[in-house]
Amino acid sequence: MSRAKGDIAEGKACEYLLQNGYIIVERNFFSKFGEIDIIAFKDEVFHFVEVKSGEEYELAVQNITPQKMRKLLKTGDVYIKKNGLKSAYMYDAMIVTPSSIDLIENITF
Repeated sequence: MSRAKGDIAEGKACEYLLQNGYIIVERNFFSKFGEIDIIAFKDEVFHFVEVKSGEEYELAVQNITPQKMRKLLKTGDVYIKKNGLKSAYMYDAMIVTPSSIDLIENITF
């Protein structure tokens, strides 16, 4: 997927989160391990959100691989330590297709 398409999907994901009561804390947080697309906050919980998009839901969700999860978890650890977070947190996925936006909370393997 091109960076432009990824940016569009992330923009739609941010709009969805804002409309559902989340506060966007940061976008595109990078560490040497990888990137977190969106860091959001709601109900005293930080949400580290991985955005995946595609023409079909199944194709997009299949891109959340065990390797991607490892990178996401390590990058989340960096963010937590760098910012001294004491709040609860979870890792979520947003699946953006032409016809839907789905939030999958607390993804784990």
